[in-house]
Amino acid sequence: MLLDASESQLVLVDYQERLMPAIFEGPAVLANALRLAQVARLMEVPVWGTEQNPSRLGGNDTALRALCQNTLAKMHFSAAEEGLGEWLRPPAKPQQGGNARSLPRHLQKPAQQAPERGTIVIAGCEAHVCLLQTALDLIEDEFEVWVVTDACSSRTERNRDAAFDRLAGAGAELVTTEMVAFEWLRSCENPVFKDVLALVK
Repeated sequence: MLLDASESQLVLVDYQERLMPAIFEGPAVLANALRLAQVARLMEVPVWGTEQNPSRLGGNDTALRALCQNTLAKMHFSAAEEGLGEWLRPPAKPQQGGNARSLPRHLQKPAQQAPERGTIVIAGCEAHVCLLQTALDLIEDEFEVWVVTDACSSRTERNRDAAFDRLAGAGAELVTTEMVAFEWLRSCENPVFKDVLALVK
């Protein structure tokens, strides 16, 4: 099973200015998050950001924030507790044809539909807290979750690795930045192949 750009959304969790200096391998993790966001923009994949208690931890890295179409400020560790799921699921489409009130209730079709982009590619900090809790909630909400390991970290390597073990056990796919990029591309004939290649090299 490969990632499909047309079914994907990218969520970038808490790459905040006061948090990143304390993060294990922080500069490399942030660089990969930036690459992911740039590739997503080239591939027309929606990019969302989150910030944990930004009044205390500051905003996300400025360049990263600029690549997100929206950024959710949150106090819960899980962004799903603060409405991220509503951003990721399109609103239900109104029913077509006829007045629904003209049908008996048992014949009316529910307006809810499956998400159009139900594959969530997610990365962030700290891996064992905000990233973990957000990803687990998204899995529970029936999204397909792919965690980009080289764009995630915690203050310690042990906490980061424990998060990956738990996420894999819960059904998340563990991938790297380049795996995501080349699976979204699928072919060297993709019109943005050279632009993406320049980003990952």
